[in-house]
Amino acid sequence: MASKTKASEALKVVARCRPLSRKEEAAGHEQILTMDVKLGQVTLRNPRAALGELPKTFTFDAVYDASSKQADLYDETVRPLIDSVLQGFNGTVFAYGQTGTGKTYTMQGTWVEPELRGVIPNAFEHIFTHISRSQNQQYLVRASYLEIYQEEIRDLLSKEPGKRLELKENPETGVYIKDLSSFVTKNVKEIEHVMNLGNQTRAVGSTHMNEVSSRSHAIFVITVECSERGSDGQEHIRVGKLNLVDLAGSERQNKAGPNTAGGTAIQSIAGAHTSPTGTPS
Repeated sequence: MASKTKASEALKVVARCRPLSRKEEAAGHEQILTMDVKLGQVTLRNPRAALGELPKTFTFDAVYDASSKQADLYDETVRPLIDSVLQGFNGTVFAYGQTGTGKTYTMQGTWVEPELRGVIPNAFEHIFTHISRSQNQQYLVRASYLEIYQEEIRDLLSKEPGKRLELKENPETGVYIKDLSSFVTKNVKEIEHVMNLGNQTRAVGSTHMNEVSSRSHAIFVITVECSERGSDGQEHIRVGKLNLVDLAGSERQNKAGPNTAGGTAIQSIAGAHTSPTGTPS
């Protein structure tokens, strides 16, 4: 998880372990790692270790064991990042791991049950709750949704989702995606609707393109623009951007090569600007 702060560009790496599934337990699998939540450490032991081989310990910014709660992970790790986006900085959140390791649960969870909501629905609620409580600022929230496969970018909200988009660079504003659609959203329900539209397009693409979507990355981009009158009597505008990334399973990337799924494009898009603006239908 990364956020650009006032002082520097900070990257946080957080590890989360899910419990064994019933299928894994039935097959006789056992847990081979332990977590020290206070120290932020994960220790792995090799069940087939040679005599004298020691376990390996890794240190992270934070670790969450199998009993961790969705709300705790969000409040401790993601909430500060969203706050920085609301202050006009850029942030990116993504979950990395093999298929079945809990990426979708962590990022999305169960939307209809508050205690089981993942990063994305909690971020939506966080942003619009903040806006509803603001008194002296005017906000504009826009959402875009794109998919990357083999360095090709397509707009999941476009009427022509198969059209390939291009990365461009503006000397003043930096990298942007030409012709990427952007929809104004005024509340949680509307931004959820935009995401659902994109997910439907992605699902159709998976069926027609030989499961391309399972081997691709998707990025949901939220741009938050705030206008506030300063002490000088002038209107001051700040813009923050949040990238919520749904990565393909890491085993897909390894088999296809490091750049096949679009790693280079993701790095560029993390700082890109989008245009034009529309309304969801």
